[in-house]
Amino acid sequence: MRRNLLLLFVSVACFQFGWSQTSVKEVPKGWHMLDLQKDGFYGIDVERAYDELLKGRKSVPVVVAVIDSGIDTTHEDLRPVLWRNPGEIPGNGIDDDNNGYVDDVFGWNFLGGKDGRNVNKDSYEAARVYYKLKKKFGDTIPDEETASPEEKDEIRMYKKVKDLIEGDAREAAMNVMFLKNIVENMSWADSILQTALGKAEFNGDELQRFKPGSTDESKAKSTIMALFLGFQASDLTNKRLIEMTGEFYSGEKLKAEATIKEPEDYRGEIVKDDYNDINDRFYGNNDVMAGTPMHGTHVSGIIGAVRNNNLGMNGIADNVRIMTIRAVPDGDEHDKDIANAIRYAVDNGAKVVNMSFGKSVSPEKGWIDDAVKYAESKGVLLVHAAGNDAKDIDVKDNFPTPVFKDDSTKRAGNWITVGASGDPATGGLVAAFSNYGKREVDVFAPGVKIYSTLPGGDQYGNLQGTSMASPVVAGVAALLMSYFPDLTVQQVKEVIENSVVIPEGNVNKPGTSDEVPMSDLSRSGGIVNVYQAVKLAESISPKENKPAKEPAAPKKIKKGKG
Repeated sequence: MRRNLLLLFVSVACFQFGWSQTSVKEVPKGWHMLDLQKDGFYGIDVERAYDELLKGRKSVPVVVAVIDSGIDTTHEDLRPVLWRNPGEIPGNGIDDDNNGYVDDVFGWNFLGGKDGRNVNKDSYEAARVYYKLKKKFGDTIPDEETASPEEKDEIRMYKKVKDLIEGDAREAAMNVMFLKNIVENMSWADSILQTALGKAEFNGDELQRFKPGSTDESKAKSTIMALFLGFQASDLTNKRLIEMTGEFYSGEKLKAEATIKEPEDYRGEIVKDDYNDINDRFYGNNDVMAGTPMHGTHVSGIIGAVRNNNLGMNGIADNVRIMTIRAVPDGDEHDKDIANAIRYAVDNGAKVVNMSFGKSVSPEKGWIDDAVKYAESKGVLLVHAAGNDAKDIDVKDNFPTPVFKDDSTKRAGNWITVGASGDPATGGLVAAFSNYGKREVDVFAPGVKIYSTLPGGDQYGNLQGTSMASPVVAGVAALLMSYFPDLTVQQVKEVIENSVVIPEGNVNKPGTSDEVPMSDLSRSGGIVNVYQAVKLAESISPKENKPAKEPAAPKKIKKGKG
């Protein structure tokens, strides 16, 4: 999961030095599903839509593909809603449906080898491209004036990635230095706390209530509690928290070393495809969990965890099947894997694809563009997270994008980019970490302290990021397609965007102290709302299949204090 690192460090510092975070308060589990008027939280008003508008209405199942790190297929709240390939006989080692993928019962893992090994950790795209071009051009960037058109593009890319990895390396080195002491001491601190609490696993709420009885216990609590606050994940166990911190720290070390050390070819050593041939598509394996399914499991629960079963939490869509496609490692995804993942989703019946990932460089963007065009031709909606760097993606890249490389005047009509909203109780209506863009971000959706499924079979907890906001919108899209199956993909996109609720007054612009209208941060200027979306969908004649009509006056919501 990508997130704004500054938030982590500020939180750590606040706890270590005794500062309070008075602006951030507790919100109820599942606050993102609630309604402002009824419940007092800036959620998406799901339950009222089901109770007042959808009760008694028939629906059809909708397949949503989750391109991510993998999914825990054993989870109690996900098992009943997982897509199962109807043409595949599990475990017989045969490609029964002749789709090119053997035993793809739940989906496919494009980060696997035929020998059963899997890519978990990977490098960053900017570093991969930098060293590839460095081998061609050397340490000195050539003059563009004497270069061929193809080389000019490569030279511009070389300049871009050089600046990126140098900037990332400086920031990462500071992050590593800041966290070094905490990381080196967290195992010791965890051991002390396990003994003091009398249990091997505990969460942040339990640790917060714990009263240390010695200096060591006090130091241990300070170390681990800082991480719980930093990740704002008090529902996680200490075990998972330490795993997340270790992954985060290792990734920062890789970034810090990128200017002096060529990244390892993690993927190539395991997958063994011809990466330069986009038509070499039938690689990978069927291990869709692969040891790293936290991110994808959390995303999937937001979309469609079984509703009203008295377990854990409710997903947004109530007649959905989640297709698992593993293509996102701990590091940057590869363009070929994403392009093939999109095609796999389309070819196997998905109508919505959630993409909670992103990066600053896309050397083979044309491959993804072709897959996006293919998805649009088949009526498949692509939902993408805007990213968590508090930056304006109108001017700074966050790939993949709906703008086509071969013609920047054209863009995909089946694409929604999602920024993360919050609530005054979580620190503001716009998440402090969220990317934004008046042109490139379509809508905002809740992405702060989102409660959902976690790996372990029966585990739940809070995570945050635009990675969580994107599946909120994917869930809304699936709900609309389920109850209004005659809507085109373009109409579903328009309904979601034209039914947002718009805050009265200004919101905080991420990364700054400026207050601006939300219309400065996204195309729609508002937060998705299921109740309003269903009402708008009802107003469209499915027989005539006309484009969605924009409401005369979008609903405004009064902004609370906080």
